[in-house]
Amino acid sequence: MGYAFVPFIAYFSHERCQRPYKMQSKSVTYSAAEHTYRRIRRHLSFGFVMLAGVTVIGTLGYKWIEDDWSWLDAAYMTVITLATVGFAEVKPLSNEGRLFTIVLILMGIFSIGFIANRFTEALVQGYFQEGIRLRRQRNLIEQLSEHYILCGFGRTGQQVAMEFAFEGIDFVVIDMLPETVALAKQQGYRAIQGDATLDEALLRAGVDRALCLVTALPSDAENLYTVLSAKTLNPRIRTIARASTIEASKKLQRGGADVVISPYVTGGKRMAASALRPQVMDFVDGIVSGAGRSFYLEEVKLDAEHSRSMVGLTLHEANIRQLTGSLVVAIKRQDGALITGPTADTRLVGGDILICMGTADQLKLLHRLFRPDSGLRPRTPKPRQRFPSPS
Repeated sequence: MGYAFVPFIAYFSHERCQRPYKMQSKSVTYSAAEHTYRRIRRHLSFGFVMLAGVTVIGTLGYKWIEDDWSWLDAAYMTVITLATVGFAEVKPLSNEGRLFTIVLILMGIFSIGFIANRFTEALVQGYFQEGIRLRRQRNLIEQLSEHYILCGFGRTGQQVAMEFAFEGIDFVVIDMLPETVALAKQQGYRAIQGDATLDEALLRAGVDRALCLVTALPSDAENLYTVLSAKTLNPRIRTIARASTIEASKKLQRGGADVVISPYVTGGKRMAASALRPQVMDFVDGIVSGAGRSFYLEEVKLDAEHSRSMVGLTLHEANIRQLTGSLVVAIKRQDGALITGPTADTRLVGGDILICMGTADQLKLLHRLFRPDSGLRPRTPKPRQRFPSPS
């Protein structure tokens, strides 16, 4: 009978609740899909709370209007009225009781119609599946530890992500634009939509457990805010920032960035070096980045806890070349001094970082030699590897 009003209720709630979601650059950290899913969930919760409230009102109303009714009679009459099952009245109703029943039916129609509309929309448009996908993505990110965070998936960010994927390391992409996040997910990367300058977005990416953060946002101010937020949330994290100018580089360094890279300065130096020493640059590029390489450069820290037997030995005594096949091309001391081309008499000191060159198998042997009990796996490149999408 009263359910003829359901189409009107459905239209009203659809027009009111399906207005386009407009992204706010600084206040929104959820994607449009996440926002819609959360909105549907809130509306369903509100609908059930409203229905429960109508049930309570109906029970109290019948008990108050019909004096001789028990609480069970009032509750039963409320339920069969809201359900419109057509059962007989518990007891004859007074005129006041009949008027109250009419109001109760209208309230029930509105509540149930609202719930039905929200549920149908969620079912037809797949928001329940979206909720499962979001929970799966959140669980995947929460399981990460000592991973990398990449803020910005523009041209620079995409190249960084490609190198990360070649190295086979775990990383999470943060970007504001939904189409950019969709592109990152299409390429198999873990990605979340959000403002990297906000603490909330960084925490969703696991900044408190991350090993390194790379911010390649288009604005120097955004990169500075991101570095400051990351250092506040995790003082131990290593931060690498992109800068457009020399002045911005200085400010980012003062803001706590461990490394600041200016694409224009670096690109200019690279072009000049390629013009003056093309073979040298081809060789360096061939061992530093990209896939399909025969030799790789890797750094290994001489940890006194895991490499006690190596501390105090000379390179000749450590026998690294013979045991692993890797070549030690440089050693960086704990005080920052860099020893290039170390000789056989160069002595190893705790805290040294050895920069070595070798094949993938040789570098695996090198990691096992220096850290046999650490449980760490060497980051030997894995060409064309992509992480599984959480969707």
